[in-house]
Amino acid sequence: MKKLDKLILQAFAGPFLLTFAVVQFILLMVTMLKYMDDLIGKDLGWQVITKLIFFFSVITIPTALPLAVLLSSLMTYGNLGEHHELTAIKSSGISLTRILRPVFLLSVALAGMAFWFNNSIVPSANLETFSLLWDVRQQKLALDIKEGVFYNGLPGYTIKVNQKEGENGDLLKGVMIYDHTNGRGNSTVILADSGRMFTRFGGDYLALELFHGRTYVEQPDSRDRAGASFIRQGFDRNLITFSLSSFNLDLTDKKLFAENKMMKNIPQLQQFTDSLHDKLVVERQLFPRQLNPYYVYLRLDTTGRALNRRVEGWQVSTAKLPVLNTTLVDQAENRVRNLRTYVGSTSEHMSNLAKETGNYRIEIYKKYTQSVAVLLMFLIGAPLGAIIKKGGLGVPVLISIVFFIIYYVLSIIGEKYGREGVMPAASGVWMATVLLLPVGIFFLNQARRDSGLLDTDFFGRLFRKLKWPLRGYKRAV
Repeated sequence: MKKLDKLILQAFAGPFLLTFAVVQFILLMVTMLKYMDDLIGKDLGWQVITKLIFFFSVITIPTALPLAVLLSSLMTYGNLGEHHELTAIKSSGISLTRILRPVFLLSVALAGMAFWFNNSIVPSANLETFSLLWDVRQQKLALDIKEGVFYNGLPGYTIKVNQKEGENGDLLKGVMIYDHTNGRGNSTVILADSGRMFTRFGGDYLALELFHGRTYVEQPDSRDRAGASFIRQGFDRNLITFSLSSFNLDLTDKKLFAENKMMKNIPQLQQFTDSLHDKLVVERQLFPRQLNPYYVYLRLDTTGRALNRRVEGWQVSTAKLPVLNTTLVDQAENRVRNLRTYVGSTSEHMSNLAKETGNYRIEIYKKYTQSVAVLLMFLIGAPLGAIIKKGGLGVPVLISIVFFIIYYVLSIIGEKYGREGVMPAASGVWMATVLLLPVGIFFLNQARRDSGLLDTDFFGRLFRKLKWPLRGYKRAV
């Protein structure tokens, strides 16, 4: 039996490594395309791009692993069935469940590894990824001075170039520079017929060497703005140097992102969830007491004057007022408006607090469901491969994609319902697993009985089984 287990595991290893690499690559490309607008045109360098690719690859592993197990298990047992190896093994008296056992035990190990990875490695990878992505988003676009367009990427300057020549576009024609560094607007203007652009001091500074131009500097009159004058100064060559420090990638302290739920493991999430829940319970208990100052009752003395007194709880005086005072009515209306505003804001605050608590619970449950999904995908893929008896990348890929999309859509819907309070957070996150588990058990039962799931006879037998109860019901009626 050890040779049989070894044979099956060898048949599973190749498709699993291949499909995992393919799925990981596809998910990585989808993730990179999602953030492509934040990366293009910023001259980040290969070190930053490599870091982002590595961290994105790490955080997509929990999503890629279930799909890889589904596809590879379906291909493995489909290949065994297509080449009649599965039939030969069964004919020797070995049951299907025994044939599935080696890959099932490997799937259990993969599920355990996925849980550890999702709880220990992914939070740190999320912290590194999204802190770096935040810094990339804050960085300005790389220096790109276009023809005929005002460029204001350099702090304190606005540059316009009519024409760019040369192999690298470093030769300029018709240069106009507005200098705002003195804080007086466009008081300094530099015009040049031509120039060239290059970097200095290891690329930390940009130099513009201008030829045959003029500099105009406005000299304002402190007594009369209309009496301001210009100083014009011509030059044959003028070298201007700009600092490029604003284009550097500044790294933000990672501690500022550490409080996000994606950056926490299960103990940290549980602790934060408990603190939010306790805070919500306390605020709900204090809410009725905080309403007391908004309620008063009126009592008239023998002279008809109104005396305001605060009451505890929700009691209201039943004293009748013989005279309706306009001032008292205005005061009552103000109290009602204040009460309505307070109740509305407090209710919204507690609702948001409850949703935030639910979001943290969902993040805890997701770490379990993404691991259980590995076993669920095996339970669907392996029996289905034994039924359809088709290997390769044709039918298995199509079926795997269909079931994974169903699982993914159900997971999104369940999480959405859990976040919006339509259903409990646990029910929403586990909804996809609970709904697809009977499907896997059904496939396993059909595979054990050598049922042709995709044959016409199978659906005919299923239809006849459904008709018998209907006939008995009609006779009884």
